[in-house]
Amino acid sequence: MKKLFATVLAIAAALLAALSLAACGEGFDAEHTISVGASATPHAEILEAVRDDLKAQGYKLEVKVFDDYITPNTALEDSEIDANYFQHTPYLNTFNAEHGTHLSSAGKIHYEPFGIYGKDVDKEDYAAVKTGRTILIPNDGSNLARALYLLQDEGYITLKSTSFTESLTTKDIADSKGNTVKTAEAQTVPQLLKESTAGTIAVVNGNYALQAGLNSEDALAFENASGDAAQLYANIIAVKTGNETLPKIRALLAALCTQKVADFIKNTYSGAVLPVFSVE
Repeated sequence: MKKLFATVLAIAAALLAALSLAACGEGFDAEHTISVGASATPHAEILEAVRDDLKAQGYKLEVKVFDDYITPNTALEDSEIDANYFQHTPYLNTFNAEHGTHLSSAGKIHYEPFGIYGKDVDKEDYAAVKTGRTILIPNDGSNLARALYLLQDEGYITLKSTSFTESLTTKDIADSKGNTVKTAEAQTVPQLLKESTAGTIAVVNGNYALQAGLNSEDALAFENASGDAAQLYANIIAVKTGNETLPKIRALLAALCTQKVADFIKNTYSGAVLPVFSVE
């Protein structure tokens, strides 16, 4: 009987300790844990900026860093994470169509203007010489189309059609103007540029430019941040379709869409990342 009483006391003590931790905000069940897959820069850094704010609201934030554009979506589809933060809606739509996934945007957070960087190319040379260059661009879905439109705007190529489409490939180039356009996985473009011959230029995703230590002040050109691209290519919080209004997802968006985060983005990334949300 004494052993039974001692066991009951031990169980009660354990339960009391667990309740005490929860009351102090240290114990979180699955309903109050938000697991988000993200690229290291700037996405994971922006998420870390709201960790304490979420904790104050009773949520534990878990950030899982991915270094590619595939596994964060497959992990989300398989319910290994609650949300991800690394992509824009055109890429998400292409991914759903190609992989049979069921993912949706829960909200727009920021925009990363595509930048053009060069290997031993200054701005005067870039503006004067529009032919005979090797040009590196990302090869994934809508990012490839986006890069081609930027190159056309900059006078390096001419496309066959003036109608906007997200499904462009290099086969849609009507006139390369003597340039050689090469595609590669987005995360490899900065390193390929570093290893290239002088005169090469590259269209680089904002997050990979930051990760590679490319200075936005050294960019030869940027997308027009005041145009439609800022909304079309805004980076989103993605979730499994149907989970957009879950309390934990609403809490995450509320924590991100604040003046604090807008200021953090503006002060940290010097124009390479721009907030697009309305401050709540």
